Amino acid sequence: MHKILSFLLLLPFLGFAQVEQGRQTAQKLCSPEFHGRGYVNGGDSIAAAFLAQEFEKMGCKFLKGSPFQPFQFKVNVFSNRMECAVNGKQLIPGKEFVVDPACPMVYKDSLKVYKIQTRDLFNGKLIKNKISEAAMSGSKATVGFAFQYDQWKGDTLKMAQKLAEELGGSMPVIEILNTKFTWSVSQQQQRYPLIQVQSSALDCSQDSWNFQIKVDAKTINHTARNVIAYVPAKKKSKKYFVFSAHYDHLGQMGQEAYFPGGNDNASGTALLLEMARYYVKNPSNVNVVFIAFAGEEAGLLGSKYYTEHPLFPLENIEFLFNLDIMGSGEEGATVVNATLFPEQFEVLKSINEKQQYLPKIASRGAAANSDHYFFTQKGVPAFFMYTMGPNKHYHDVYDTYEELSFSKFNAIYQLLIDFEKVVSWKR
Repeated sequence: MHKILSFLLLLPFLGFAQVEQGRQTAQKLCSPEFHGRGYVNGGDSIAAAFLAQEFEKMGCKFLKGSPFQPFQFKVNVFSNRMECAVNGKQLIPGKEFVVDPACPMVYKDSLKVYKIQTRDLFNGKLIKNKISEAAMSGSKATVGFAFQYDQWKGDTLKMAQKLAEELGGSMPVIEILNTKFTWSVSQQQQRYPLIQVQSSALDCSQDSWNFQIKVDAKTINHTARNVIAYVPAKKKSKKYFVFSAHYDHLGQMGQEAYFPGGNDNASGTALLLEMARYYVKNPSNVNVVFIAFAGEEAGLLGSKYYTEHPLFPLENIEFLFNLDIMGSGEEGATVVNATLFPEQFEVLKSINEKQQYLPKIASRGAAANSDHYFFTQKGVPAFFMYTMGPNKHYHDVYDTYEELSFSKFNAIYQLLIDFEKVVSWKR
């Protein structure tokens, strides 16, 4: 009885130590030395090396003798100069302006930008006249148009967005927003720049502005690496349970603005490492594999490559559980593919209802929104879970480690362990 009581008293401490380890991992991945885990300053390569080292230190094994699965793709990068000024006022990259991920190299000391008015949207002749008037002051490359989206709603807003897209094929376009930026990654370049500016950063009462834009951009052939480790089954088995999470993020926009990617997806990567740490000490009835994918933000490229070049037969995977956006949970979690695999979803829900790990687990259908997708396309049963809570930062410079609550980190950790046991240990 004394031993049992001692163990029960130890459980809260173990849980605390576990989430603290996860916090340390996330904090490190979000730090400036990882450069947003993207393509500037080798950020994703630094992260890959760190993860491989962590897997090795905890005692994981490597398939084919190496933790790395390299693959290549093109990506547009912004390594150096990143400047935007309006009427001589320098704007802060990432906070007051962002360039479109497909933005080409731009060096414009003077770009005259004319604001599109509501009346312009309903009068093609007015637009043509504005273009002609603007062109008289120089070539099309030295003039552009601005769209202040907060002045429109509904169909009018759709018309404005369509016009912006059309004009963007022949001249620079400025989008003026009063909502958060949501940046991304592109594998190609447009001919003309598209730049988003916060409305608070310029005088919106004006009908035109002088912009000065200097952007270094180039498309490169990049080599990324999936990082893969595993824990062998207690007894020899041909079956596998896979936990996955993408470790890459958006990287940097120039040398000043970097995107830490705390919730997306340092949090999921931290949980992936904690799952590995558990199974090293507690092997399953099946082989448990941990895949940290690269290239997710560029279009699920790492997981697509893996499904086309698997290191063991995909049909031997009992289940894949993908972890992305694991940093909160105050409002529960959502499971993508729940409707595709109702039996497994009921298992997950029943465990949660019995143990009260999360406030709720919401069901969602199929979606190509994370690394589970290409596995499902190949016939592998898979879930993608993401947490819900007050932290709404996503693909912006404010998705930092400090914004992560890790409110349900331990709960999800235990839920995953319980789920794997039911799915795998029936064998």
